[in-house]
Amino acid sequence: MAISIRPFEKTDAAWAAGVMQRCFDAGEILYKPLSADDMLSRFFGDGRYAFVAEADGVPAGFAQASALTSFLPGQTHENTPLFLTLVLVDAPYRNQGAGTALVERMKQLTTEIGKKRLSVSGSNPLHLEWFIPGANGHDHNNAPGVHEDGAGYAFLMGRGLRDYHHEVAMYIDLSTYQWNPELDEHVKALEAEGITTGVWQVGMGEEFDGMCDRVGSEYWRNVLKKEIAAWHTGEPNDDPEHWPDGRRPEGPRPILTAVKDGKIIGFTGPVDKQKSGRGWFTGICTDPEWGGRGIATVLFNRLMQAFVEEGAAFTSLFTGTENHAQKVYLRAGLRPAAKWAIMIWDAE
Repeated sequence: MAISIRPFEKTDAAWAAGVMQRCFDAGEILYKPLSADDMLSRFFGDGRYAFVAEADGVPAGFAQASALTSFLPGQTHENTPLFLTLVLVDAPYRNQGAGTALVERMKQLTTEIGKKRLSVSGSNPLHLEWFIPGANGHDHNNAPGVHEDGAGYAFLMGRGLRDYHHEVAMYIDLSTYQWNPELDEHVKALEAEGITTGVWQVGMGEEFDGMCDRVGSEYWRNVLKKEIAAWHTGEPNDDPEHWPDGRRPEGPRPILTAVKDGKIIGFTGPVDKQKSGRGWFTGICTDPEWGGRGIATVLFNRLMQAFVEEGAAFTSLFTGTENHAQKVYLRAGLRPAAKWAIMIWDAE
């Protein structure tokens, strides 16, 4: 059987959506199936690439990849990867070289467009929603890599991609969340050190560069800059990267902070809710200079309280498998739900 690769055309969308649906129905992927319209809106545009593998002229499988088109400080087109989103082959055409040919085409594309790395990670600008196992249809808004229990993990490993990092997804049904009274003692201990935790308000302090420098996160620096600016102007964060469901917020959103002497030394949020009922936030961060005091524990539990007040039904997150922050999440009632691998291929 002859395998050939061609560009994904708009007329392929309905067929490709059918392939994805069949893979999902067979229990082979966790991704929420995309409709043909979804594929048309997500697969085409600046920084978007997709290909179809044909077996003797018949569509057999497809792959999609994306590149960043806007960059944080320190990022460039050249030093950021091409992100492999998915590779799917219809069942009748497997084990005949279609999937391998698609991966090889993506490797070739990586160098063609001036990239040095192909990556599968949550930094992909094309976010694929996935269903959380054992969570009654609840979903997460972005896949953090390759699901380790799925066939794709071994497949990509066998095509030259390697493990870079491992993540664990965690989940909680918020109807089960309860504030632990022992947290009150943590709050008092922080207050005794002059550390205030809670919803940030104008005038509490806006210096966060030191924390972001020490954590090494331009992403969180950007989040704080835009969310704090929103509270000054009364207008919502204008960066679509920070909008759940691609929905522009109606106004400034709560952010939860730990503040000491006018400096932000910890934060989480912003507090938002997706259409699915998921409590949405960008992450949680504590300044390393102020670690070991339970700041993250207090802020994360305040976040759970805020989600409950917002009417969120559940929340989910992913974190490094070796990250000690897992203890914070476990104590708050979250459970591990799925393991994911960030994978890379480096061009020579």
